Amino acid sequence: MSDIDDEEFEQLGLTALEQVEKTTTSGNRPQPIIPQKVSRVTAHAILVNYRQKGNPLLPNVRNVPWEYAEIVPDFVMGNGICSLFLSLKYHHLHPEYIYGRISRLGKAYNLRVMLVLVDVENHQASIQELVKTSIVNQYTLVLAWSSEEAARYLETYKAYEHVTPTSIMEKPSMDYLSQVQTCLTSVRGINKSDSLTLLSQFGSLKGALSASREELEQLEGWGPTKVNRFLEASQQPFMSRSVIKNPGSLSKDI
Repeated sequence: MSDIDDEEFEQLGLTALEQVEKTTTSGNRPQPIIPQKVSRVTAHAILVNYRQKGNPLLPNVRNVPWEYAEIVPDFVMGNGICSLFLSLKYHHLHPEYIYGRISRLGKAYNLRVMLVLVDVENHQASIQELVKTSIVNQYTLVLAWSSEEAARYLETYKAYEHVTPTSIMEKPSMDYLSQVQTCLTSVRGINKSDSLTLLSQFGSLKGALSASREELEQLEGWGPTKVNRFLEASQQPFMSRSVIKNPGSLSKDI
């Protein structure tokens, strides 16, 4: 991978500044993007494909550095993490474009993101098509409704590059109510709302397990199917720890 040398970078900056001066009087055309050059810190920067010059999301990438690089994807947010960028407006005009990019990239990265800018009103059919394409080609589809939102996604992927999955996983709660809810919702068809209804009506797990069919049928949202499943589960025998450790001690009658 070759970097832009200082002389070439300065020339890019001067060219961009000249274009800015030419457009400030009219005020109608958007100002060109002046690239940020980050010296010797490629590992800390988002790498941007040269083909993305002029992409309006680039000025919105402010929280992490970025630099142009000769890469196959549009963005590289970390080791093994890349993204292709697609505007739906462009996709409607050139529907074959994204498939060529996917084919060229192949399986080169562990995590491949398809970052889609939804900039058209009639987007349902296109999104459905891209969902299927993403699944088949093992991409993570991310939709953004503005350039600012698209930039935030790139920044977030870069910021979380070295964060372990466990840091964003739900932490198991050890309080009594959570444990009882976990127990009750293990029954098929019983959700957290149902478990709270049970506990508020019968006061405890013991009271809920001792409830009769008639009492359960009086509960709001409890139909015959839910009652039958709960009773069937509550009337099953419990295994002791000694039985779990010694499966051979199980009686043939159990």
